[in-house]
Amino acid sequence: MIRKAKLNDVKEIQRLIKLYAPRGGVLPRSLSEVYDHLRDFLLFVRNRKVIGICALHICWDDLAEIRSLAVKEEDQNKGIGARLVQACLKESALLGVKRVFALTDEPEFFERLGFARVDKSTLPHKIWADCLKCAKFPDCDEAAVVKEF
Repeated sequence: MIRKAKLNDVKEIQRLIKLYAPRGGVLPRSLSEVYDHLRDFLLFVRNRKVIGICALHICWDDLAEIRSLAVKEEDQNKGIGARLVQACLKESALLGVKRVFALTDEPEFFERLGFARVDKSTLPHKIWADCLKCAKFPDCDEAAVVKEF
């Protein structure tokens, strides 16, 4: 089941983020940041346990970012990540967002969901503020992908 995050999910969200942040899969987020952006998060829950997370962050009037996508290792390659991204895309369409992007080391995953690779320089500089928190900064090897509606 996919649902919006609730206050009692914050520590589990941060636990998944902490698992993948050192590997460079997602950016680290403090507990305070998770609380600040709790309304961005969708969760995949099975048997009352959080299996996966994904956030849709609104950047501007026509632009949103898919971020903090993480699925427990034992549940990967089962379509959970794709379902979370699709749920975020559905929400972005309801909000009237025209473009959704992601910075990723797995661009093929996003391409299967209808995203296209773009040059990172085409994205607004505002998004690069988060890059300072990344373990890969300044030697970023991630690809930028965008889906337009």
